[in-house]
Amino acid sequence: MKMITRNKELPPAQREELLRILKVRFEKNMHRHKGLDWAEVQAKIESNTIKMWSLNEMERTGGEPDVVGHDKKTDEYIFYDCSAESPKGRRSVCYDREAMDSRKKHKPENNAVDMAADMGIELLTEEQYRDLQKVEKFDMKTSSWVQTPADIRKLGGAIFCDFRYDTVFVYHNGAESYYAARGFRGLLRV
Repeated sequence: MKMITRNKELPPAQREELLRILKVRFEKNMHRHKGLDWAEVQAKIESNTIKMWSLNEMERTGGEPDVVGHDKKTDEYIFYDCSAESPKGRRSVCYDREAMDSRKKHKPENNAVDMAADMGIELLTEEQYRDLQKVEKFDMKTSSWVQTPADIRKLGGAIFCDFRYDTVFVYHNGAESYYAARGFRGLLRV
């Protein structure tokens, strides 16, 4: 599948709408980012049009991005997909291009690794996924691909996580598998 090339700058009206959505979400979910100030977050977003475009892609595909932390060393705000379930616009994808190309029949339309790269975001690691679940509970009906260690991927597998029975579960599947209830969550540093 050919990667989509888009203009990575949002028109003014779309920028304003995205900032409005992000501000409302930020203010409604202060437990995700205690002690952080929206005006400072907004200034960072507005200073980087490519990161703003990536946040819009997260929003457009159903991720509901929100700030979950601030890296004081790099002075970056960390956005994670905070949709209750795996983002709807990123489901039914296999893990990566190699897995997608290996399928002889019923290929998915895309794969998690390429989609994340095209959006300018990173797939969550298992550790980041676990950290997100400490903020609040996500993926109680769906699951999300996470970055897979090279030794597992080399053997044809990939890992995904979900939250059931008050526990984060980490599972494996063939990287070429895809399901309507599995997508991926990402993060963006701004």
